[in-house]
Amino acid sequence: MPLIGDHAPEFHAMTTQGKIDFPADYKGSWVVLFSHPADFTPVCTTEFIALSRMNETFESLNTKLIGLSIDSLHSHLGWIKSIEALNFNNEGKVKIPFPIIADISMNVAKKYGMLQTVANTQTVRAVFIIDPEGIIRTILYYPMSTGRNIPEIIRILQSLQLNDKTHYSTPANWQPGDDVVMGAPLTIEEAQERLESSDNTIKPLDWYLTMKKMK
Repeated sequence: MPLIGDHAPEFHAMTTQGKIDFPADYKGSWVVLFSHPADFTPVCTTEFIALSRMNETFESLNTKLIGLSIDSLHSHLGWIKSIEALNFNNEGKVKIPFPIIADISMNVAKKYGMLQTVANTQTVRAVFIIDPEGIIRTILYYPMSTGRNIPEIIRILQSLQLNDKTHYSTPANWQPGDDVVMGAPLTIEEAQERLESSDNTIKPLDWYLTMKKMK
C-alpha cells in the first residue's frame, strides 16, 4: 500500500476515454484518483453526479479526476449512460467528464491498497491526491456506506497548493481567504522577533502559534 510522500505506483490501463499510462500521461497536473465499490451502486452514483457537477472547479485547480472499480469497460459504459439519464435532486442531468478505469484484473486496485473488504471483490472508497510530479500527497478512505464530501476534497487540494506556493499551513476548518498558520520559530531569537513583529498581517497568539492574514 503506498503512503503519503511515495511516488504514485505506475500502471497502464484501459478507461472509458481510452488507454492511459499513469502517472506519465498526467505529469504537470494534479490528479484525484478515486475508487468505488461497484458500478450501478446507489451511493457511488450520487458521488459521480457530484464530482461531475464540480469538474470545472477541479479543472480551475489544474486537477484531473480518474475513477476506478474492478468492473469491466462495458459495465462502466452502461453505468455512465444510466447516470447521464438521471435528474438527481431535480438539479438537471450531468455528463461524466472524467475517465473510469476498467480493472477486472485488480492490478491497479492492489497496487493502491483499495481492496480492504473481507471478500476482496470490491474496492473501498479510496481517494488519492497526487501532485504534478506524481507524488502522493493525500490518502482518504471512506467506508462503503458513506458518500465522499466533494467540497472537502477540493479544500484539501486548495490547502496543498497554497502550502506549495507559500509554505504556510492551514488550520482546522480553514477555507480559502482565511488566516493561515506560520511555521513555529526554531530559536529563542526567532520566537521573540515573532512576538514583537510590527507586521500587521502577523497575529502571534503565542511564541509557537502565529496566524498570518493572507493579502
